[in-house]
Amino acid sequence: MQRRQLLKSTAAFSAASVLGAPAIAQAPKKITFLTWNLVHLEAPLKGWIAGFTKSRPGVEVEWVDKKGPELPAYYQTQLAASTPPDVIDIQGALGLEYAAQGALLDLTPRLGAEAAVKARYEPAYLSNWVFEEKNYMVPYYVSKTLLFWNKTRFKEAGLDKPPASFDEILSAADKIKGGEKTGLLTLNFDWLYWPLMQMNGVDLLTPDLKKAAFNTPKAAEVMTKLAEATKSGAINPISWTGRWVEPNDAFATGNVGMLHAHAPAFFWIKGKGPWINGDTLGAAQMPGNWATPNSHGLGISKGSKNPDLAWDFVKYLTDMEVASAFAKIASVLTGSKEVDKASLARFQKDDPLAFQVLSTQLEHTDKMCGNWRLGNDSRIKDGFWPEFQSAMLGRKDAKTALGDAERRVSRELRRA
Repeated sequence: MQRRQLLKSTAAFSAASVLGAPAIAQAPKKITFLTWNLVHLEAPLKGWIAGFTKSRPGVEVEWVDKKGPELPAYYQTQLAASTPPDVIDIQGALGLEYAAQGALLDLTPRLGAEAAVKARYEPAYLSNWVFEEKNYMVPYYVSKTLLFWNKTRFKEAGLDKPPASFDEILSAADKIKGGEKTGLLTLNFDWLYWPLMQMNGVDLLTPDLKKAAFNTPKAAEVMTKLAEATKSGAINPISWTGRWVEPNDAFATGNVGMLHAHAPAFFWIKGKGPWINGDTLGAAQMPGNWATPNSHGLGISKGSKNPDLAWDFVKYLTDMEVASAFAKIASVLTGSKEVDKASLARFQKDDPLAFQVLSTQLEHTDKMCGNWRLGNDSRIKDGFWPEFQSAMLGRKDAKTALGDAERRVSRELRRA
């Protein structure tokens, strides 16, 4: 009798323990967090992960970091093996491509169920990862292009303010060129050069994204002007051959009048250009306030075995405390409204030039371009960019390049 009572008592205690324990602690749970070239933030990232797991007994977060060129191949390999990382940090339109492949979890229901979480994000940046009316990622750290201008080179050319139109850009570049000096550099990857086309009314695709729309007389005119300016030395040819290091390093020498790039370029060139300060460098919107975003988002793999925990982790990384610490350490804007408001106030006090640069990132977000919601963005880019580049470098005339690009892009659109 005593033994039966003991067994019953033990069973009752066990049941109560299980029922009373938090659901997340009933069994060990593990998620993997894949980041894009954030190894330099190892110490704080591990600290934030420790903070997350400390308040969630039985939870483990494995952190994996890959360099930009390595990450897409790594993720595709993990997808093929049915072991995708639970939470991923992805740049630009790759998130849309993974969404189109069915690799990412649709976050729309979760954002709909938690209005306060959705409200924390700047809507224009949040919408960058909407594919077929579903949101697959939330902002992690955000940026868009702007125009840096070398005030010293401008003063030498008799100029005292940034250009207000496409023709003024080319005119200023032409006045600055000479000897080792050139007038303009632009970054070109991920459609970052597209504001030069958009400010002239050139659209890549029709509004329904079904057909090419760029093969027009106006586009030919714009490309011809850019190619001629490149040939003359007004535009630095590195604009069309470099990627990140080369154009930024060229501008950091102080011999270039303008750099069209996104905000992270500021911290790169500032570290390499001893001439840079508030009296010598200006930051402005491109004419028409056009800009191309190049932001990082957080998504959850559809194959995650613990999607609720993964979502909990995404919310944790973008809440006020952790996102504020991230913004301060990495000198970035996060796309979280309250966090960025506080960050800009800090920069305004501590680094007025950085404040001037970063302020452009939250202005005119309704004028972002080059961020078409395409599930085959890289293939469209591979159809257009080589032909555009050939025209810029004088290998083809603009009309021929546009015709060849239209055939290549149209082929990809039909495949989609």
